[in-house]
Amino acid sequence: MKSSDPVVTRFKERFGDEILSVEEFRGQVAISVKSARVLDILRALRDDAECPFDMLADLTAVDYLRLDHPERFAVVYQLYSLLRNERIRIKAYVGEARCEIESAQALWGDANWLEREVWDLYGIRFLNHPDLRRILMPDNYTGHPLRKDYPLKGRGERSNFPKYTVEEPS
Repeated sequence: MKSSDPVVTRFKERFGDEILSVEEFRGQVAISVKSARVLDILRALRDDAECPFDMLADLTAVDYLRLDHPERFAVVYQLYSLLRNERIRIKAYVGEARCEIESAQALWGDANWLEREVWDLYGIRFLNHPDLRRILMPDNYTGHPLRKDYPLKGRGERSNFPKYTVEEPS
């Protein structure tokens, strides 16, 4: 898919100011959008008659701490059109102060676990998610270990494990 594709042009016209940028790299289009309307944009892409992006292939986040970006985080949606065998990437920026975005779980069932993973590791809250709780880290774990300000050595969570030594063979 090209950034000049009619589907991309139609969405730029339809959502206007909600689209922050459109980039193309190695044949894949990435559209950056404002997080307030991301659910409407995702729904429109899913339900498009000419090129329905009917599969959520992946959902993740990026922490832009110490980089020149409008917000600290971006939630990244990788969508796939089975009809046209094409992919598109949607990035919605989320600020650190209000670290939340609408859940896409009502559009794609697989968003459930993917959003739980992003919540667990980055601390981005998905509004209206039916079961937002930790999925990888223990329930009593504090913090979100994929944030760039999380200490590299952790916060002492491994210090309670017994020390093991390897005995040399005689």
